[in-house]
Amino acid sequence: MSLRMKKLDVYSNYERQDTVEKYAPMVKRIAYHLKSRMPANVQLDDLLQAGMVGLLEAANHYDAKQGASFETYAGIRIRGAMLDDVRKNDWAPRSVHRNNRRVAEVVRKIENEKGRDARDTEIAEALEMDLDEYSRILQDASGHKILSFEDIGCGDEPLLNSIPNPQTEVIDVLQKDDLKSLVAKAIASLPERERLVMALYYDEELNLREIGAVIGVSESRISQIHSQAVIRLQSRLASVGN
Repeated sequence: MSLRMKKLDVYSNYERQDTVEKYAPMVKRIAYHLKSRMPANVQLDDLLQAGMVGLLEAANHYDAKQGASFETYAGIRIRGAMLDDVRKNDWAPRSVHRNNRRVAEVVRKIENEKGRDARDTEIAEALEMDLDEYSRILQDASGHKILSFEDIGCGDEPLLNSIPNPQTEVIDVLQKDDLKSLVAKAIASLPERERLVMALYYDEELNLREIGAVIGVSESRISQIHSQAVIRLQSRLASVGN
């Protein structure tokens, strides 16, 4: 390597270091925001560590020619790195995943037969349990599920993993108009209260406690409504990638 190339590399490294120092507060801001939306046993320090890795990767791979500002690009990489780290440490018992699949399958069957939204009473009856037991399944799902838009999918797999030949970068996949349209239509088809909770959670970025205050029900009830909305979406998007 020539002396000129070495100087350019050193300069580039200094630039990257300055960029990381400048945007480090954004990592902390995103970590605190995500922490308020996740189960209690997700540790803030783990989110911060993963977020710094995401920031470093953003600094190394950012290409201004792609059009997005560095702040926008880094924010996506930071958040994605945090969510990826939490997914790798999934603590949910297998029974939670198994129950989620059962409920999604029942919802899909009822809605295919009835041509309308499956009701709580119908879902519980098909599962051969009472409403209290069904509510506990929803509560368990909320307590263990990492609640992020890109996690919405079928069974244990996020929606993004179910798309044929997925791109390596989440940002590339989310920019596909057909995928956004597909999910938007599925959300628009939800029952009114579930649709409202999803809008407040994902669009307005309120946490479950704040949504409960807006709607006038308990945080635990909002948690159940959100879980049922996600499961209903899973059932309706089950054909994606087939």
